[in-house]
Amino acid sequence: DPSFLITVGNNLLWVAIVPITTIIFGLFIATLTDKLGPVRERLFKSIIFMPMAISFVAASSIWRLNYMWDAGDTQIGTLNALIKAVGGTPVNWIQEDRFALNSLALMVIVIWANVGFAMTLLSAAIKGVPEETIEAAKIDGARTGQVFWKIIFPQIRGTVMAVFITVLILVMKIFDIILAMTRGDHNTSVLAMAFYDEFVVKDDSGMAAAIVCVLLVLIAPLMWLQIRTVKQQEELR
Repeated sequence: DPSFLITVGNNLLWVAIVPITTIIFGLFIATLTDKLGPVRERLFKSIIFMPMAISFVAASSIWRLNYMWDAGDTQIGTLNALIKAVGGTPVNWIQEDRFALNSLALMVIVIWANVGFAMTLLSAAIKGVPEETIEAAKIDGARTGQVFWKIIFPQIRGTVMAVFITVLILVMKIFDIILAMTRGDHNTSVLAMAFYDEFVVKDDSGMAAAIVCVLLVLIAPLMWLQIRTVKQQEELR
């Protein structure tokens, strides 16, 4: 089914972009906030973690207002109002499927909601790196970037992997945001949304079961990798 191939392709696109982007932002923010004083660190971390406490449906409602587009001159959506203010052409973010722009707009919501989760775990891992290893590297003349990538990162690789796989599994079964924002229209459907359409909307339990089997086959290796990563971390302790 060509439409199902598009659905699988969308899932692969989510897998390729969301986890690694979440890790990059989480690492960046964790590293920066670690250099702040304790008061400012707690303040910034609380603000960045706050979206984690919001359900995906509520987050979708917030971002729907940001992405809102109107064919007329008045733009009440935040992004399009800013674009119009600088003389640009407003974009229909949710319906624009060229270069998967609408899918990318939906991915932003998941990244925004999960960066705080990644930041919290990665910050704790960075603080757990022995200070003497960092000081030894600095004495040997290592630059800041070298200290991070050659001293700190190898020691937090297990946590990075755990966060990556957790976000990856979340992305594989993403559903709430798609349902709330587009209902899978405009080439934004993913496997969980396709299951919902077949099982609830079309009442085709056979097709729905087949889609779930595909999803299970894709997620099972990730669950095995997650368990393996956790065991390796326990062995290191």
